[in-house]
Amino acid sequence: MILKNYIWTTLVTVFIVVLSTIPIPEEAPLGDVPLIDKWVHMVMYAGLVFVMWVDHVVRRKQKFTWTARILMLLYAIALGGAMELVQAYLTTCRSGDWIDFEADAVGALIGKLVCVGLNWKFKTKN
Repeated sequence: MILKNYIWTTLVTVFIVVLSTIPIPEEAPLGDVPLIDKWVHMVMYAGLVFVMWVDHVVRRKQKFTWTARILMLLYAIALGGAMELVQAYLTTCRSGDWIDFEADAVGALIGKLVCVGLNWKFKTKN
């Protein structure tokens, strides 16, 4: 039931898990951009929170309550932490990094703030 109600969230979660566990190419695109890895982490987790908001508020027509806001943020941060632990202990091609986890959390927080703004702009707040 949850998978059906939050299909986009599920798909983005699977996408993040796959991207977080596949080997990184030797010659990564945009590898010369400073801190590109941290930017990618922030964008992925901000995007995850945004997609959760779309599934919850736009698709399911639910109110964006404080409980929903906190749960969305906690889910994204927990996923970021889990992915760093998976990279550190369950893969041979990746390494976990606390700074990546911080970038995940910052991205999730940015995503939440964007969603609060969108919620206010489109008058869907409670």
